Amino acid sequence: MTKIEVISKIGENVALPKKDIEKVLDQFVKITQDALKQGEKVSLTGLGSFSSRERKARLARNPKTGEKVQVPAKKIVKFKPGKDLLEILQSSIQQQ
Repeated sequence: MTKIEVISKIGENVALPKKDIEKVLDQFVKITQDALKQGEKVSLTGLGSFSSRERKARLARNPKTGEKVQVPAKKIVKFKPGKDLLEILQSSIQQQ
């Protein structure tokens, strides 16, 4: 689902212009990015939580050549689904 599709779905259920919905969604994304950048956790009841963590630098091996390659440290985003989301996904599997 793309951003435009999300905006359209929200517009079906909320009496707001699509431009306003887009502004709210853009602000949500910006606030979430800023929080993760500062090391904060973002939790959304019913969906899950986003957190950032640092992955340490490590020595890896190129599978094609076998050459050792230094992989630098980096920050990654971790998503942990909430209980409600997991239950919805499990029930959709059982219905198939």
